[in-house]
Amino acid sequence: MTTYAVTAASGQLGAAIVQALTEAVDARHVIALARTPRKVKIPGVDVRPGDYNDAAVLRDSLSGVDRLLIVSGMDAPEKRIGQHRNVINAAKEAGIKQLVYTSIQGAESGTGFSPVVQSNRQTEEDIKASGLEWSIGRNGIYIEPDVDYLENYKQRGGIDNCAGDGKCGYTTRRELATAYAELLMNSKHNGQTYNLHGQAISQSELASYLNQTFGTELTYREMTFEDYRRDRVAELGEFIGGIIAGIYQGIQQGALNQPSHFKQVVGREHQSWTSYFQSLR
Repeated sequence: MTTYAVTAASGQLGAAIVQALTEAVDARHVIALARTPRKVKIPGVDVRPGDYNDAAVLRDSLSGVDRLLIVSGMDAPEKRIGQHRNVINAAKEAGIKQLVYTSIQGAESGTGFSPVVQSNRQTEEDIKASGLEWSIGRNGIYIEPDVDYLENYKQRGGIDNCAGDGKCGYTTRRELATAYAELLMNSKHNGQTYNLHGQAISQSELASYLNQTFGTELTYREMTFEDYRRDRVAELGEFIGGIIAGIYQGIQQGALNQPSHFKQVVGREHQSWTSYFQSLR
């Protein structure tokens, strides 16, 4: 019986992928790795330590694993490459046969988000060069944070950013989890890189969905990149604020309006935004 492992299982995406796997295979064949194992609360799953900075512990925790899903780390871009290499090397030493990686979409140069994208592209290349079987997903932008940010939008009176008329291929963690469980379980996807997101929508369309769902009266108001970056840095700090501004700059440039391969992976269309927002009522 194949044994599957997922890193960063205490995070929202990692936990969702572990949950999706347990719905498809016996939980006894699923291993969750986490930097803080006690934070993983998924019944029946073997939970092991998995700090990306500790290669020796990673190697031990991956013992007996056949297929590994690596969730992209959240550290600074210059640190992620080495951390991901620790996981890749530990997987090779542990005898793992297949790697799946959660990469991202976005502008590869010219934005504050580009260094993050570039670090993910380097890990993609490292995985391809590992000698192991592999498949890669490139995530669209999570839509859940916009729902979580609703009160802030209401206080501001609208959605303000620098995306302009650009469309964004949003997705949800649940839909991504379904796709990644499929990539991990089905070898027919080996050697492929897939964009994973739903129908691309504009910020005005996003405001409309929020209004229909929550009875708000939000409008979208375009800001210049410079003004938006200052706004985000003031609230979130230089590092995160610059990254967020860079994401919306990439949306304005069209970097997040790419063809989606979700149906090729899962066998059905990504959940529609009408359906998603109706589920929130």
